[in-house]
Amino acid sequence: MVNLCAPLKHHTAYEQPWFVLNSSRYSVMPSDHPAISHFYAFDVAHSADLLAVPDGCVDIVFDCDPTRPSVRICGTPLVAQRVELLQGHHYFGVRFSPGVIPGFITVMAEDLTEREWDLLEVSAFAQRIFESIVQAPQLQEQMKLFNDYLIPRLMGRTSKLTAMIIQQALAHRGDLRIQQLEHLSGYTSRTIHRQFSQDTGLSPKTFCRIIRCQAALETLNTQHDVSFSELALDLGFSDQSHFLRDFKKLVSTTPCEYQRKMLRNAYNDRICFA
Repeated sequence: MVNLCAPLKHHTAYEQPWFVLNSSRYSVMPSDHPAISHFYAFDVAHSADLLAVPDGCVDIVFDCDPTRPSVRICGTPLVAQRVELLQGHHYFGVRFSPGVIPGFITVMAEDLTEREWDLLEVSAFAQRIFESIVQAPQLQEQMKLFNDYLIPRLMGRTSKLTAMIIQQALAHRGDLRIQQLEHLSGYTSRTIHRQFSQDTGLSPKTFCRIIRCQAALETLNTQHDVSFSELALDLGFSDQSHFLRDFKKLVSTTPCEYQRKMLRNAYNDRICFA
């Protein structure tokens, strides 16, 4: 299997920014396995205005509440989408690498996009480690439990064509056209679309759009003096207005307001890399 995504280094891409801002603490631990982007844990300080932005990733989220623990598997949203996380609850999450569908669930990829499922209803394997994970006191211990039991079952049956498209989309920060994929793969656009959608639940165009938005987020999170017109051109948008419209639809605010909120709330300082 091709390595779909390099291990997370200390950057802020593929974090859910509104989760970070509404958490009293947010810890991240990278994974050495190519199917997993990283593990994370957080305590919800404020449950209002919690939005998930599209990231092209599947998440498994454990609510470690001692009285009513639960676990859900969530597909990527396609636009900013409201989610329910409970104030005062502690959560442990597993974020899969972009485009990867775990191999231990009974749900088809197309049924994950913009939806969430009770993991215990769609995975017999998860039932065997659920209680141990929600009762574990530390992120490192939860990660070890997940790895020890589920690592052999992580990868779904992703085709070589889909793996190549994912790699190219990440390498080009989403600025990729179907004609380029036809040239690189030797397949027709119809075959590319059918195979990629079957493997990921997303069209190649939608996936690239999401990755391009994530590239914009990473730039805004790490560079304070950003020209939005230059960023738009750098990401392959035809003009700045197209970039602004797309960003607001996917993130729920403008790039200017997003960066202002991140700076005002010390976004980068809120993330602890274990």
